[in-house]
Order: sequence, then C-alpha cells, then structure tokens
Amino acid sequence: MKSSWMLVAAALFALMSVLVKHASATFSPAELVFYRSAFGLVAIWGVIAIHHRRVLAPLATGHIPSHFWRGLSGFAALVLFFYALSRLPLATAVTLNYTAPLFLAALSAWWLHERHGRGLVGAVLLGFVGIVLLLRPQVQGQDWLPALAGLVSGMLAAVAYVNVKQLGTLGEPEWRVVFYFTLFSTVGGAAWMAVAGFHVPQVGDWPWLVGIGVTATVAQLALTRAYHRGRTLTVGSLAYTTVGFSALYGVLLFGERLPLLAWIGMAVVAAAGIWAVRASTPVRADSL
Repeated sequence: MKSSWMLVAAALFALMSVLVKHASATFSPAELVFYRSAFGLVAIWGVIAIHHRRVLAPLATGHIPSHFWRGLSGFAALVLFFYALSRLPLATAVTLNYTAPLFLAALSAWWLHERHGRGLVGAVLLGFVGIVLLLRPQVQGQDWLPALAGLVSGMLAAVAYVNVKQLGTLGEPEWRVVFYFTLFSTVGGAAWMAVAGFHVPQVGDWPWLVGIGVTATVAQLALTRAYHRGRTLTVGSLAYTTVGFSALYGVLLFGERLPLLAWIGMAVVAAAGIWAVRASTPVRADSL
C-alpha cells in the first residue's frame, strides 16, 4: 500500500519527538531547532546540487518576503513545539501540535476567503472539545504555559501552511520552499544561540542531535513519497498515527501514565483532525 509510507513518516516524526524530549534536558528549544534544521539544510542542498547540477542558480527567487514569513511562522512553531515537548507528556505535546488542521480551517476562511461547509465547522468544534478533555485532567498551575505553547505551535503551523499555499500559487516549487524554511530555521536558531548562549555538545550528545536531524529528514522524505504515490485523503488521515506512536513511545520509554479523560481527548482531537482533512483541502500535518 503506497500510502503506508505515511506510517513510516509518522513513526519517525514521533521518534524525533522522543529524541527532542531527551535532549531537552541539556539543550534549549532554539538549539534543538538549529540542529534539527542544519542537518536538513545540508541534505536538501545536496539533493538540489545532484538533481540540478548547480547549487545557487536553482535557489533564485523573486519571492523572498513570502519565504521570510513562511520561515518565521515555521521556526516559531518548531521552537514552541520543542518547548512543549520538554515540559509535557510526549503524547500531549504532539497532540497539541497536531491541532494545526483545525486552526487551518479557521485561517483559510478568514485569510484566504475560502468557504467551508458545516462538516468542517463541526470538525473544528469537536477538535477543541477534545483539547479541553486532554488538558483539563493533567495540566495544572504553571503547566498551562507549555500547554499554551503547544497549542500556539499548532496555530503557527497552520499559518505556515497558509504561507506554503500562497507560495504554491506564486509558482514556487516545494523543494525551494523547504530549503528556505530550513535555512531560516538554521539561521534563526544560530542567532538565538548567539544571544542567549549555547551548550557545547559533548561526545555523548551527538548521537541524540544527529538522530533528531536524521529522523526529521528521513520522515520528511517518507511523507513526500506518501503524498506523491498514495491517496491524499488516506495519507492525510494516516498522519494522525503520529499521535498513537507518540503515546506508545511515552509509555514504553518515559513511563508516562495519562488519565482516561486525557486518552479520550487525544482520540477526539485525532478524529476531528481526520474529519477536517477529509472535509477540506488536505494539508500535510508534518510539513514543519
């Protein structure tokens, strides 16, 4: 089944989240975004050089401002998501980030003036009911800050998807959009580290940092193959298996135990996201 490449991508994106959560004990979210993006930048640049036999010419674009806003929204979403991963149970942080299709439905109606049917409105409402169920039993006191960060990361991811759609209408190829996003995130992470300080990686840190870059890059390749070869609606729905993989990893690797209401909330958010994907133009929930 060609769409099953999305299952590979989902497992790898969830594994990337595991590595980020572990490495967050030493490194800040901005540092982790830098390492995640720098590896992807080198890989993408290499692919461009091989396929186009030139490095700089294919990257020429007349839409730098649009790439800047896509890069800024995606970078901010990644930093907030990584912060949420460092402070919340793995499955909770991933589920909050996967609210992006719900925010996208609202943003596309307001920003792109797209008209949506009642089905999509129902999916959005159901999704936010799921968020309340997910957060209420387990987020208390100062834990609301990382929970809010996770939710805002989903919203900013939706903003990034709108930017990607606009770049598509301008004729920008996907690989160029991804390149400039990884470039922005690498430079943004480096600039943050220069101002706020950074930790010099020790020998034992490199497997985790390289692992973050490898899993993110290979997952992105698997996701791209899934969308190119599989059925779009099926692939968009299978993206939500990342939540399931994250829950499994959280239980097995971190010993996380979530209350029943939280599990119900996660299921509701995932169901609402799948409903939203099927009720509108499908979005790639892992485009970050």
